[in-house]
Amino acid sequence: MERVTFTADGITLAGHLAVAGDGAPAVVLTGPFTGVKEQVTGGYAARLRERGITTLAFDHRGFGESGGRRAHEDSQGKLADLRAAVSLLAAHPAVDRARIAAVGICLGGGYAVRAAAADPRIRAVVGIAGAYNSPARFSAGDPAGYRRALRSFIERYDEELPAVAPGGGTAAMPGDEPYAYYGTARSAAAHWENRVTHGSLHALMTFDALGAAPLLGETPLLVVHGRTDDYCSPELAAAVHAEAAGPKRIHWLDAKQHIDLYDVEPYVTEAADTAATFLHASLSRAGGRAG
Repeated sequence: MERVTFTADGITLAGHLAVAGDGAPAVVLTGPFTGVKEQVTGGYAARLRERGITTLAFDHRGFGESGGRRAHEDSQGKLADLRAAVSLLAAHPAVDRARIAAVGICLGGGYAVRAAAADPRIRAVVGIAGAYNSPARFSAGDPAGYRRALRSFIERYDEELPAVAPGGGTAAMPGDEPYAYYGTARSAAAHWENRVTHGSLHALMTFDALGAAPLLGETPLLVVHGRTDDYCSPELAAAVHAEAAGPKRIHWLDAKQHIDLYDVEPYVTEAADTAATFLHASLSRAGGRAG
């Protein structure tokens, strides 16, 4: 594994690049809200590298060892980060430009879909326990409540709150389940910080990942998702699969919690196996497509 730095919009980003071999399929990974490269994306990068895939896991702007406004979710900025990450892979002498994909876990699943919809250099996309956010669906049934929430986030835009908190405390990711990962040794990472801006919540509530699915064209899509997930809707996972126009596959896991797909066996190995098989088929030198 090689430490790399690259820039997007003049911001320096830090990543870990692991080359599987000359011309091997290559993926850029993007992960959970507030996550850093030593956590979920790093875990999946290691598993995919073992399965013959070159990987780039990196810290998005504002998080981990990358530059930018601290602890702030910047949706358009993160898409620019992904374009820059694809450019880094495409320029690497061991990477075949025609064999590059995006893999997203949790919030990264939605970003991977949106990035692939806008960047034809991404030849396949995988979402694992993905958050396929849809403002239209978020507001359905209570448009006024949705807009009140947006107003509250804007009014406190630059203020920070904890990312997670114990005992039902106020947090951007409330509840016991997020704390069971980020608040314990399971997620230990020197550069992760338990803070995020209220503006970040505005970004989450207004980011449209689901709407990008029809724009993928013939880009192959794999959705891996738990049948039970209280934080990233299985219904939205089914919807992003249904609305994708090209070759696609959905693989359901019998996980009991969203964070089971972060680091719990056998779910992580099954997800990695499924993703690797799909990527090798979709990015085959013969140009095959996985259904």
